[in-house]
Order: sequence, then C-alpha cells, then structure tokens
Amino acid sequence: MTARKWRGPAVVDTDVFSSELVPGSALAERYRPLTLGRPTFISFQTAAEIRFGALLRGWGEARRLRMEARLAVAETVESGFELIAVYAQLKVDCHRAGHPLAQKIHDGDRWIAATAIRLDLPLVANDRIFGNVPGLRVETLRDG
Repeated sequence: MTARKWRGPAVVDTDVFSSELVPGSALAERYRPLTLGRPTFISFQTAAEIRFGALLRGWGEARRLRMEARLAVAETVESGFELIAVYAQLKVDCHRAGHPLAQKIHDGDRWIAATAIRLDLPLVANDRIFGNVPGLRVETLRDG
C-alpha cells in the first residue's frame, strides 16, 4: 500500500462535483484522486447549476434528497463584495487577453473561476474553458 499524497483545499467545478451525484459515473471515478479526502469548496454558482439541472430533468424525490444532502455538507462560497470585485477584474483580464471566458455565455464559469482566485485555491475541473485563464490554477485530468 502506498501513502497518498496530501493535497490542500480546492474549489471543485460543477461538472466534477455533480458527477459524484451519478452512481457509477466514470468522471467521478476519474477525479476521485483529486477530490477524495481533500477539503473542497464550491461556488454558489455550482449549487445553482446543479439545482437547475435537477429541476430541468425532473429528478424524483429520492434523487433530489440525495442532491440536497450533498449540497448541505458542501462548503459553498457565497457572493460578496470581494468576490464581485475579483469577478469584475477577471472579466477585464480575460477580455484583454482575448480569452473566451470573457464572453457572456461563460458568466457562470467566470463566477466559479473567480471563486477559486478569490480563495487562492486551485480549481478542479474537466472543462477546457478554464485553460490559460489569467490568475487561475487548474487541476484537471481531461484528455488533451
């Protein structure tokens, strides 16, 4: 048995966090080495996206209760003055760098990235949009 390398806290993006709600998820299994036993945070945006997806797909009561139980124990970072300032600066930085995270379609992703930057933590994500974002450290296991 080998010793597991301790990893510090991280912010977890919606795709990775929500994959843990799907029994047998290959994505959850893939990212387990980056999340298991690690202090993790989610953005308020992630909680909203997960609830939206559940409502849109008409999840049954048992599945919604599991989702709410998981969200209840998640360390959710709420919006506030400092996060709003980081978000605004991030949008400016991405716009100036020509990064697509500046586009309106990525408003939600920008909140999640801003959360990681605000906390000075890496973002565990499987989404390519987070690559090369100014000031953002990303931990990913995606191919390519």
